[in-house]
Amino acid sequence: MLKRVFVAPDPGRTRLRFATRAVLGIGLAVVLCGLAGHSLAGAVTGGLAALLALFTVTDATVRGQAVTTALLPAVGLPVLAAAAGLHDQPVARDLTFLAVVGAGVYARRWGPRGHSLGVFAFMTFFVAQFLHATPDRLPELWAAVVLSVLTAAAVRFGLWCYERRLPPPPVPAPPGGTGLARVTTRQAVQATAGAGFALVVGQLVSGQRWYWAVGATWWIFVNTTSRGETLVRGFRRILGTVIGIGLGLLLAVPLHGAALPSAVLLAACVFGIFYTAAVSYTWMMLCVTLLAELLYGLLGVLEPSLLALRLAETGIGALGAVLAVLFVLPVTTHAVTDAWIHRALRCVHACTAEAAARLAGSATADPASRVAELEQLLGRVRLSVAPLVHPLNPMLGRKRRARRVLALLDDGAREIRGLVAVAADPEASHDARLAACWRVEAAVEALVGDGLSAAGREHITVPAPRPAAAEPALAHLHGLERALAELATPLRAPSRSPLVGA
Repeated sequence: MLKRVFVAPDPGRTRLRFATRAVLGIGLAVVLCGLAGHSLAGAVTGGLAALLALFTVTDATVRGQAVTTALLPAVGLPVLAAAAGLHDQPVARDLTFLAVVGAGVYARRWGPRGHSLGVFAFMTFFVAQFLHATPDRLPELWAAVVLSVLTAAAVRFGLWCYERRLPPPPVPAPPGGTGLARVTTRQAVQATAGAGFALVVGQLVSGQRWYWAVGATWWIFVNTTSRGETLVRGFRRILGTVIGIGLGLLLAVPLHGAALPSAVLLAACVFGIFYTAAVSYTWMMLCVTLLAELLYGLLGVLEPSLLALRLAETGIGALGAVLAVLFVLPVTTHAVTDAWIHRALRCVHACTAEAAARLAGSATADPASRVAELEQLLGRVRLSVAPLVHPLNPMLGRKRRARRVLALLDDGAREIRGLVAVAADPEASHDARLAACWRVEAAVEALVGDGLSAAGREHITVPAPRPAAAEPALAHLHGLERALAELATPLRAPSRSPLVGA
């Protein structure tokens, strides 16, 4: 876990800039809320709105990010009004909260923008429960949300928009389908059911902090697709919460809400949330837990018993998520992993075709863009296979096969990157290279053209060892051929022993 954060590559220092800009934007939003005369509750609401505006908006283009950021208040303000207006009507409040959960997850079918707006809507309702918002406080909270989103937008798109100098990252489309065959629809039902369980049991444990359980269920479903991913994420959330509570006992409780040291630690927590989010959910949850503890310290209600209650509510929320993914319209890890591997192999085919076109002399072929897409798809494959390679997975045979698949896909990606670099040479052109490209394309077709069936894989043979290629392009192509041929074995999934099981 330590290695994942401190040794993980950060090309172009993107994570560092992402986290530093977040501290700047959120800090500035909180300062402006204070200068505007808002109370501590208003400053907390504004800080959360700025955090979400900087964290959840992930559209591929800067223009798309700006549009999504502008839409955040349009979604958040009505939800905040509903949460405050139903403060004294628990039944209506709870039903509305569950509706927000379902709608927020279902909105992911519209891609990054739907995901961002769904998260903002949920967290707006959540913070209203956190602050016990009532209708008389709405004007202040609305003003804090608008001011903070504007401040975050000014920092992100005006003061420090480093994304303008970066190529737009490819965003893999979510799995398709209609009705209950669509993953986002199933997850919306699952999340609502899990949140309902967490809400009821959480209220039995605490009538004041029950929303922690609902929040735990919600965040476990974020950025997951299959039940295996959800189970691993639930484990990591509990682990991060436990470690964060331990740090809270050492750091947050002794401060007794002291303003200056709490502010310094809050800034460190914000930095940690943004810096670790892409590489370790456990570390991110550690930072989130410590941040919540510091906020409760500033509100004057932080006690060791409150930390124990948070752990209990987090466990309830995780249990709700687990029960939902196991028994409510389950999405199997096998189906999701198979789909992402399929798409990654298709992308290998497209990369090779573009490289072949470039080697044949085409000036318009652009294999580099396909490589970026392949990296994104491989990231999704790793996330989907994570339950299999987790240290606690007892199925050693499937764990070995999953690791072998990941290793071979990584080998293929490495060869593709080398091939694309060689193909970028304007003088590159050779019939032997083109023939090798065609063999790679044929190998991919044999793997995915018939849905990874055994019949298709039988036509794939490991190429005989070749003498060292004199040209780099041939070396990369021969390595890619071998990786694809070897990949057929672990992907062979007879019904008795599929790669990832049900």
